[in-house]
Amino acid sequence: MPKTAMRGAGSRERLSLLALCRGAEIDWSLIARHAVRPGGLDALLAGQILERRAPDDQRRRLRAAIERGLPLDEVGEALPRWLKSMKLTTVLDEDYPLNLRAIPNLPPFLFYLGHVREDDAYSVAVVGTRGPSASGRRRARRMAGLLAERGVTVLSGLARGIDTAAHEATLAAGGRTIAVLGSGLLRIYPPENGDLAERIASDGAVVSQFFPETPPAAYNFPRRNVVTSGMGQGTVVIEASATSGARMQARLALEHGKKVFLLKSLVDEHAWAKSFARRGALVVGDVEDVLRHLRSTDAVREGTAQRRQLAIQLV
Repeated sequence: MPKTAMRGAGSRERLSLLALCRGAEIDWSLIARHAVRPGGLDALLAGQILERRAPDDQRRRLRAAIERGLPLDEVGEALPRWLKSMKLTTVLDEDYPLNLRAIPNLPPFLFYLGHVREDDAYSVAVVGTRGPSASGRRRARRMAGLLAERGVTVLSGLARGIDTAAHEATLAAGGRTIAVLGSGLLRIYPPENGDLAERIASDGAVVSQFFPETPPAAYNFPRRNVVTSGMGQGTVVIEASATSGARMQARLALEHGKKVFLLKSLVDEHAWAKSFARRGALVVGDVEDVLRHLRSTDAVREGTAQRRQLAIQLV
C-alpha cells in the first residue's frame, strides 16, 4: 500500500472516516476502499464516488448525506469516551490487520480490546455450529489447541458451541486467539461469554467492526463472518449444517481467495461440504494438513501490498 494512502492515528481524516460510516447510508466497504486511495477520502467528503462501477443509489445516498452534514461533532465527542475502555484501528492506520486489507469488502475500522499484532497474519479461523455434538466439540478443541501450539493465531466468533470450544482450547494451550463480534464491544454477545472475552483480551484481542454501542442483530452476523474470514489465511469448519453461519463463512472465504479446510467427518456427512470440496475447499484430517498451506507473516505482508496496489489501480 502506498504511504500516501496512510494517515496518522487520531487525525482529522480518521474522524471523517468514522463520520462517513456513521452518517452516510452507503456500503462501508466502499468507504474503506476509497479511504486507502490517494484522494479517495477527500472525494467522498465532497460527495463523489470514484469507483466506476458503484451503483447509482450509492452516489445519491452519499450526496444526500453530505448535504445534510456528517455527524463530525457527534463522533468527535463520543470517540474519546469510547477510547477510554477500548482501542481503534482503521484502514488509515499501519496496524490494521494485514490479511483483512486484501479482501474487497473490508471494514473501514475495528474497535478492539487487547492487542492486534502484525504476526496475527499467521492465523486461521476455527468455526462451526452453535449446537455441536460431543465429537464436534472434541474436534474443535483438538484442532484449535494444536494450531495454538504451533504458533498460529486462532480466530473465531465467540458464539456458543464450536467457537467457544476453539477459544477455550487455544487459551488452555497458552496460545493467542481473537474473537470477532457481531455486536459492539459495549454489548458483548452472547452475554454468558463475557468472562471468556475478558480472558481472550488479556493476551489476544476481541474485535468488532461496529460502533461500540451496537446491539447484536441477525443482519450483523454475516458481516462478522466477512471479518472472521478476512482476518485469517483460511477457515477450518469443524461441524456445520447447510444453513449455518459457518457454511456462509466457508463460502466467503472461497470468494476471498482464502483457504477453506473442511474436516473429513464434515464432508462425509454433509452434501454442502462435498460440493465445497469440488469447488476447491481442502479436506483435512489433522492439523498438519492445515499448517502446510499457511504462509509466513512476511509473505502475507508482501502479497497484501501487491494486491491492494493492483486493486487501487483498477477501481
